Amino acid sequence: MAFFDIFRKKKNSTPETEAPSVPEAAPVAEAESSQSFLGKLKAGLSKTSDKFTGGLENIFLGRKTIDEDLLEELEELLITSDMGVQTSMKIIESVREEVSRKTLKDPAELRNSLKRKILEIISMDNSLNQVEEKPYMVIVVGVNGTGKTTSIAKLAKMFKDSGLKTVLAAGDTFRAAAVDQLAVWAERAGVPIIRQAEGSDPAAVIYDAVQSAKAKGFDVLIADTAGRLHNKFNLMKELEKIFRVIRKEMPSAPHEVLLVLDATSGQNALAQAKKFHEEVGITGIILTKLDGTAKGGAIIGIVDELRIPVKFIGFGEGMDDLRPFDAESFVEALFRTDSDEADKG
Repeated sequence: MAFFDIFRKKKNSTPETEAPSVPEAAPVAEAESSQSFLGKLKAGLSKTSDKFTGGLENIFLGRKTIDEDLLEELEELLITSDMGVQTSMKIIESVREEVSRKTLKDPAELRNSLKRKILEIISMDNSLNQVEEKPYMVIVVGVNGTGKTTSIAKLAKMFKDSGLKTVLAAGDTFRAAAVDQLAVWAERAGVPIIRQAEGSDPAAVIYDAVQSAKAKGFDVLIADTAGRLHNKFNLMKELEKIFRVIRKEMPSAPHEVLLVLDATSGQNALAQAKKFHEEVGITGIILTKLDGTAKGGAIIGIVDELRIPVKFIGFGEGMDDLRPFDAESFVEALFRTDSDEADKG
């Protein structure tokens, strides 16, 4: 199933009423695109990878056996790589068990074991939820400065490029110029936007957007929300109100609640994820700004602790610099070494 096949076919539907099929990319073009994005991912994760794999190489240098000193240094590296204390301890405890069973005997085997363990943690089903009703409703949440606005536009372009008629709702009405900013990005993405005056009730804006999207036959509606009111309590209450008014029109909506997290915020991102998940129930994460940080490992701890999948990953300002998350590619990029790059040269 293609990533953007979001509509289940209704029973007894005719060809005219079935959900639109998503055009498949040509195999060669898709392969080239995947290779290109993997290269961008490796470049984007380079600071995180340099810190983590460089640390591994320093720990393993000259060592032929796995002892307690090595494990303590490794645990410290995992923690300082922003994977979180709980997740780091969990990984090290698992390594200790393998060492005690003698299934791990040297640092080379340990490196491969770490790759497997991290891959197991972040390998969750991150496909988009499938529904029958339209429009497919996506609520995007997150604090200001995470790249929420640009992520919404890039997400809209991906839906549009997959053959789905997409519209945006400008629900961040309290931040100065937020609506205008989203309108600029909507134009770049080539999708319309539903908006009201700055300071309007966000819930009313999104309610009107749902009604308009239904009336005009849009497939997908992506709604922006406030990243900050004057305190967190008011922010969460406003989000709860938005959810209530949406469900008056579409009881099963929103179909996705995506939290935008800034990779540069490290462990602060975990605190944000916990708070939003407690209040509104996050269905997936959009991880941004990987290219500007050595703290990309934080996402491993977030997924491990909250069991929320990463659905999209992004870096850079380009409209195509957001893609569906692939765990294997992420781990491959994380464990990139200088010798790996030299071999390709």
